[in-house]
Amino acid sequence: MGTGYSRSADAATAGTAAAGQAIAGRTPALLIIYCAVRYDFERLVDAVRAQAGPSTVIVGCTTAGHVTPGYGDPAEESVVVVALGGPGLEVRAAVGRNMSARPQEAGADAAAGMAALTRSHRAGLLLCDGLLGDQHEVVRGAYSVAGALVPLVGGCAGDDMRLQQTHQFFGDLHGVEVLTDAVVGVGLGSDAKLGVGIAHGWHKRGEPMIVTRSEKGRVYELDEAPAVDVFLERTGIERSALQNGEAFQAAAFANPLGLSRRTGEDIRIAHSWDPDDRSLLFLADTPQGALAWAMGAEQDSVVDAGALSCRQAIDALEGAEPVGILAFDCGVRKTVLGPDGIGREIAAMEREAAGVPVAGFYSYGEFARTRGARGLHRLTVVTLAVA
Repeated sequence: MGTGYSRSADAATAGTAAAGQAIAGRTPALLIIYCAVRYDFERLVDAVRAQAGPSTVIVGCTTAGHVTPGYGDPAEESVVVVALGGPGLEVRAAVGRNMSARPQEAGADAAAGMAALTRSHRAGLLLCDGLLGDQHEVVRGAYSVAGALVPLVGGCAGDDMRLQQTHQFFGDLHGVEVLTDAVVGVGLGSDAKLGVGIAHGWHKRGEPMIVTRSEKGRVYELDEAPAVDVFLERTGIERSALQNGEAFQAAAFANPLGLSRRTGEDIRIAHSWDPDDRSLLFLADTPQGALAWAMGAEQDSVVDAGALSCRQAIDALEGAEPVGILAFDCGVRKTVLGPDGIGREIAAMEREAAGVPVAGFYSYGEFARTRGARGLHRLTVVTLAVA
């Protein structure tokens, strides 16, 4: 695994430099492009494509920033390229289109390559539109094709927190499509182990609540009372925050809800509220009947989550030496941590990786399905260690 980085304002220059650093004279099986939305995508992908091999798969997406140890400020608008290859690696890719109208079917389409893998150890990588469609259903669709034995990881594309439009990339040496409303799936098959890590650093506060009325991402009632009133009471957010959308969002981002799951808490983030019915709007499906807690965290525990996720992924290799780590970190975590916290988190991940490359992006949602059909997370760091 190799990584490359450029913050050049010129798309072709940035793509050429980042791809060249990542490839370093080798022939990659897979090139992953992560980039800011300011770039001319056609020129960017053409510059990367010019350095691909005859069978290289090229995928990627726009982001909300990059997890790139040693390359400078993650807030800078930049391009990151990851190259994976070697004789023990198998790569198969597919794309699901029109995701907003058919999320489960699009997820199934994107997983077509995962179902065709032949190596002993397998994983699926998903890169999907972060603003359109129901990403939970994307995971369900991919799971229905890939099966229970193939873990799914990845992230939802971003647009530097503008919340307007995200883009996905899919192709090869002969051409790369620039898409939106799509989910790109990559099947990774390996002769060596692949390990997944999942951590968020948040903990339960107070007594549980029941989601007594909800529909998809809108929660109308908690404990049979208006959701926003219960939310303010349990989190301690001042009622005055309701008067200002930005103030409420900042407070809500720092006080998420956790839904009880067998493997821990699945984080949910409220981004706004409706004064007419006093409901809360969340960034993901919050099912009726779910048991929920207000969640809290200290900055150190949130910072440490990146390193913990890396450690889990490496431990899952069961002694095999990693060659690199792919990372998918929540864009809201980036906002909560601030510049100093981001730097500390990435430095801790780099130390945990002990000299192997780490690269990834800040996303609008993280995928990590290791059991069951669910696998969309928020405020979470997901990592994939490749041996």
